[in-house]
Amino acid sequence: MDCVIGDDGLARPPWATADEMLREYYDTEWGLPVTDEAGLYERLSLEAFQSGLSWRTVLAKRPAFREAFASFDPEAVAAFGPERVRALLADPGIIRNRLKVAAAIANAQATLAIRDEEFAPLHPGSPGAGHGWDGAGNRPHRGLPGLVWAHQPAQTPAPARMDEVPSTSAESRALAKALKRHGFRFVGPTTCFALMEAVGVVDTHLLGSWRRGTSGIWTD
Repeated sequence: MDCVIGDDGLARPPWATADEMLREYYDTEWGLPVTDEAGLYERLSLEAFQSGLSWRTVLAKRPAFREAFASFDPEAVAAFGPERVRALLADPGIIRNRLKVAAAIANAQATLAIRDEEFAPLHPGSPGAGHGWDGAGNRPHRGLPGLVWAHQPAQTPAPARMDEVPSTSAESRALAKALKRHGFRFVGPTTCFALMEAVGVVDTHLLGSWRRGTSGIWTD
């Protein structure tokens, strides 16, 4: 499907016109650069919880997730013990999946373990985070942010229709392998590509969308 023109005259992909929550998320957040550790850990966690479910389901529960997971502070979540796990599995506000809860805790621990590790980009000529972030240099290079942004492609997809938007890429497959090697769980190539889309590592906004290029990183 092509873009849909909203009542405000702006073009969006069909999924972003389903309801006001998805439209607000698309208009204000999806695809903008995320380069801080907590922000990337949160999105990685939510993408993992989304596996097998709709993104809207996860988005609607995000306030409850943030409360349950200590605002996705990796240090706090890494210290969760059996009692906290039992409380999470009894919390109706989140997705109560034992394996996904365990993965979120393991991923917090893995995030802490690589804090001081530096990661070189797969494609040194890729644009980095460009003007879309305020960090030193042109991209994160250390810890979870460095690992994720190291997998930015040299070029971003340029889909005109939804059926032209990829669900994986060579870079998302490489990121999945790298994350697993460092102890992360629920990080398959599809989940990693969705993460890369959500945090601006790639731009898969449709060419006709008003959001195309708004990350400040990619230009067509």
